[in-house]
Amino acid sequence: MYHFRKTLLAFVLLFPFLLHSQVVTDSSRVLKEVVLNTKPYQEVIPVQSLSGVLLENLASHNVADALRYFAGTQIKDYGGFGGLKTVDVRNMGTHHVGVFYDGIQLGNAQNGVTDLGKYSLDDMESLTMYNGQKSEIFQSAKDFASASAIYMKTKRPVFVGNKKSNLLVRYKTMSINYHDPSFRWEQKLSDKVSISVSSEYIKSNGQYKFRYKRKNQDGSVAYDTTATRWNSDIEALRFESGLYGKLNNASWDAKVYYYDSKRGAPGAIVENKFSDGFRQYDKNFFTQAYLSKDVSEKYKFQLKAKYAYDYTHYIARDTTKVLGETVTEGAQSDDSYFQHEAYFSAVNMYSISSIWDVSLSTDFQYNRLNATRRGIKTQFSFPQRYTALVSLATSYRYEGFKVLGNVLVTRVIEEVEYNAKAPNKTEMTPALFLGYTPFKKYDFNLRAFAKRIFRMPTFNDLYYTMVGSSTLQPEYMNQYDIGFTYNIPTGKYFFDKLSIQADVYYTNTKDKIVAAPTGNLFRWMMTNMGQVKGKGIETVLNFGKNINQLNLTANLTYTYSQSQDYTKFAGLELSSYGDQIPYTPWHSGSGILNAGYESWNFNYSFIYVGKRYNGNVNNIKVNEVQPWYTHDLALQKSFTFKNYKLNGTVEVNNAFNQQYEVIYNYPMPGRTFKFIISIAL
Repeated sequence: MYHFRKTLLAFVLLFPFLLHSQVVTDSSRVLKEVVLNTKPYQEVIPVQSLSGVLLENLASHNVADALRYFAGTQIKDYGGFGGLKTVDVRNMGTHHVGVFYDGIQLGNAQNGVTDLGKYSLDDMESLTMYNGQKSEIFQSAKDFASASAIYMKTKRPVFVGNKKSNLLVRYKTMSINYHDPSFRWEQKLSDKVSISVSSEYIKSNGQYKFRYKRKNQDGSVAYDTTATRWNSDIEALRFESGLYGKLNNASWDAKVYYYDSKRGAPGAIVENKFSDGFRQYDKNFFTQAYLSKDVSEKYKFQLKAKYAYDYTHYIARDTTKVLGETVTEGAQSDDSYFQHEAYFSAVNMYSISSIWDVSLSTDFQYNRLNATRRGIKTQFSFPQRYTALVSLATSYRYEGFKVLGNVLVTRVIEEVEYNAKAPNKTEMTPALFLGYTPFKKYDFNLRAFAKRIFRMPTFNDLYYTMVGSSTLQPEYMNQYDIGFTYNIPTGKYFFDKLSIQADVYYTNTKDKIVAAPTGNLFRWMMTNMGQVKGKGIETVLNFGKNINQLNLTANLTYTYSQSQDYTKFAGLELSSYGDQIPYTPWHSGSGILNAGYESWNFNYSFIYVGKRYNGNVNNIKVNEVQPWYTHDLALQKSFTFKNYKLNGTVEVNNAFNQQYEVIYNYPMPGRTFKFIISIAL
């Protein structure tokens, strides 16, 4: 493994030099302010963004932690550093959220889930979330293909004055066993070419104390004890390298990414069992490239390409405690999965006039899944999926109106081996977005949209042994939204800036893919029988004030959400008919306050998630999951010595040491202290 990492590091460092092109650094990408509100009127679609100082000082470990501060999002966190972390927007399901890394979607054809815990905030320039899709038509067909989208944009090299290189070295540690050294190096190769290389290593035993308390149905206490969270350890290595630049009327970039981890996959705390034998080993690699060129004033095109390889080795073993020591027994499963993905996209946009644009986007994607499954006699299906997407879109602007519409056609062809029949699908889904500014003298914008979308069943849904069903149909999602944004003129109401955003939405999911039991509880089947109807309100308030050298910024969000299960089986209403779906709180919210004074910076943030129900089917008292909230604090001080800049940060996470669970029986850490030191050269 040591020699492999050395070889990989050399490859990552040298790969960008093997590419040939020319670019310049775009210094306008330096963000010095905080944004967590809707953008100006060109953003017809509801959008929230975290960037600049606020993102850098937010007391968060990874992308998943930061996304909690967006209205309408729910992060499913299975606890600890090794636990899975996924995102759900407006309770439509994780599979309906497209996650894009520097403009190209992160994929997982096996289970459709993107683990956001793998992506660090260290190299992140901004995080942006759109309900529906982006308010532009110059984008790939994939960008139109999700019910909501999250864009992770990494930093690009910026050189001040005559500098030709930047180096940032950072080290993080915590009051629990945690070590995280990292570096980022940027080099100006010429006036038109720049490169960046970054790396991060994380190691932790993941152990932390928690309180485990459960009650019986009659209200009496069943368990009440303090224990240690085991099997949440992690050792992870991340490498990234990018090349950026411009040609004549064109810009391009290329990236290589590698992530290697071995970690415990912490299980549920049930029946007084506090340890398990779940282990997961991951190797994720992708390389991608992007080119955009303005051919003339009326016509421009965009090209994207990507290859990705993902390896996952999952082991589940029975464990017991003997004299305080964990004893591992026989393996229940020992499986390895190998995913290959190739992706290509071409976008053409033509301006018919100064107010009317049209675009045609064509994407092609190939996915293959292989597996090595020990101890299971059933032959694996070895599925291959060919996906073609074509999107025709138009954008029209007239005075205070803006209309954006598109039609997406998706064609899926699959090939499988052995005991499965591959389903081929052709679907057409439309979307329409409207924006209107009624008063020219006020920055007040109204918006509304309707979008129909679907998702293909994953390979696991279709072919997983004893679970999958090759007769599954896609899920169909209808989403409707109406809202407004008001940016109050500078200087009014005491604040230097003040903006308000509010949206009301309705969603309807049909043919929802759910798991239903068969003859015994070990054998389940996937079937289309679900229907979920949701409605809610999202609000975002952003304001800022400068008092001499004191810069204050605050962001508040509140979400009301109601998502009910109207599932029937064989024409009969299930016992959960009309209930709130699992892990959907009626009320949730967040707040961030940032204060900067000279070389000091203080950040306070809180998250609140109200009462909800766990996954045990019915909305009854015993299935309630209590509300939780956390308060995080961060204090930063900057020092300058000649040409060196030193930053020191102290963070307090979960300051009031609340014992809580995001997912039932998966306890989260209590109060922890984090220390960060970084040196910029």
